[in-house]
Amino acid sequence: MRSYSVLVLLACLVLGSCQTLSKEECAVADWRVIGEQDGAAGYNPQDRFARHVKACSKAGVAADQSAWYQGYQQGLPRYCTPLNGLSVGSQGNSYGNVCPANLDAGFREGYELGRVHYSKKREISSLESRIRSLEQQIRDDEKLISAGSEDRRTLERRIDDNRRNIRGMDRDIGRLQSELRRIEDDMEDFRYRAVPLSQG
Repeated sequence: MRSYSVLVLLACLVLGSCQTLSKEECAVADWRVIGEQDGAAGYNPQDRFARHVKACSKAGVAADQSAWYQGYQQGLPRYCTPLNGLSVGSQGNSYGNVCPANLDAGFREGYELGRVHYSKKREISSLESRIRSLEQQIRDDEKLISAGSEDRRTLERRIDDNRRNIRGMDRDIGRLQSELRRIEDDMEDFRYRAVPLSQG
């Protein structure tokens, strides 16, 4: 999913810019509905509306800021829930501080917990990647030794060093996985507590 997003971004850069709306969509736009969708997605209001203006000016259509902003305000509470904050944070997405004061604290609590979860998973993934790289280096060095390399002693020392580093990283992964399980327990508790808040 992440690689697809990167490809879309690269395509946008190559083609010049990503249109928020096509000419056809601009021609029949219901600006209140578009605003509501943008609010529910948590877009930055100034940036998002400016992109709509840019997209539709090319089609000769004027964007209705008043209707769009009215819809945006209606859609925003759907984004600014504690559970959505948890989801946004755990996916590693940024938060643009768009939630109103009465909803910001609940959203941010979920968001910060999700960010900790995301960060811990990234740490584990990074260590696993480094281990795979060292394991490949060990295999390469073992092949050189088998082929009768003159640097046998140096290669054996490097293999020992890499195996020692792998053991250390395995211990780190075990510790991080234990922390991750505790965080996931906290997330479950948060979801349980947040459901009445989201429904209220």
